Amino acid sequence: MSKILVFSEFQNNNLKRSSQELLQFAAKSGAESVIGFSLGSQAGANAAQMAHHGATEIHLSKDAGFDAYNPELFSAAAAEAIQKTGATIILASASALGKDLFPRVAAKLSCGVVSDGVEITIVGDDVKVKKPLYSGKCFATAAFENSSVKIVLMRANQLPVVAADTTKTANITEHNFAKPNLKTLIKEIVKGTSEKLDLTEANIIISGGRGLKEAGNFKMLNDLADVLGATVGATRAVVDAGWVGHSMQVGQTGKTVAPSLYIAVGLSGAIQHLAGMSGSKVIVAINSDANAPIFQKATYGIVGDAFEIIPKLTEEFKKALHG
Repeated sequence: MSKILVFSEFQNNNLKRSSQELLQFAAKSGAESVIGFSLGSQAGANAAQMAHHGATEIHLSKDAGFDAYNPELFSAAAAEAIQKTGATIILASASALGKDLFPRVAAKLSCGVVSDGVEITIVGDDVKVKKPLYSGKCFATAAFENSSVKIVLMRANQLPVVAADTTKTANITEHNFAKPNLKTLIKEIVKGTSEKLDLTEANIIISGGRGLKEAGNFKMLNDLADVLGATVGATRAVVDAGWVGHSMQVGQTGKTVAPSLYIAVGLSGAIQHLAGMSGSKVIVAINSDANAPIFQKATYGIVGDAFEIIPKLTEEFKKALHG
């Protein structure tokens, strides 16, 4: 029987959907125990959320030194936690943090790591992970050989999530992890002001391209997003033009997303962009060019002027969703 440790990420003290997915998946896998793992001064206050989503044990540190991500500190703590708990399978999100942290942990433990998983199966200690290759042009199924600890980083929105069971509890163990002699210190973190959900976590995304003509026209996408509870994304071209920040970029050199609904507005559908959003369940394309490549990928297409269509959609969704 395997022990599964889930590295749990929080945003504004709420357990991220990607972590909810992993905890619930682990709880259904037949594992001997599901270990929720969290670091930072709010870890104790947030612990119950991990239990509600399936953790049977919770291991954490409330040390405020973990409030800011430092790869040296986090990798040492994560490696120590894995050894202390005896976890044999480690699940984490293929987020920017996860992709930076867990290759370091794998190096410390001399174990294998598979990133960007879209499907996972666990039978005992046998783990198989399906992941895209060559920007999603094909898929591979990865397995582990001669690795006592198996680390899997899963893309968000790949596994089902049900409502939390607030009656569930878990045993909590607090740790004082040994700290290495640091080569770097975090002096300051400047955060963006947006409260919207991160693109990788969003269930609905509205992305804009050069067809919007100028930065100010992203306002109509934001207006629609506010009605739908969506997050706004963008192509590399408009990010490079300085219209929006890089945190909004979807694509091969931006973020990879897999929402239930992806609305592509005024973007042609270059292969680099498709690589970041082709996993979307439903794709709606709005473009004045009927021959735009995005229509080949779209579930539904609207040929027309986005400056007329988006405001009309916004009004209709307001009526339908908010009376």
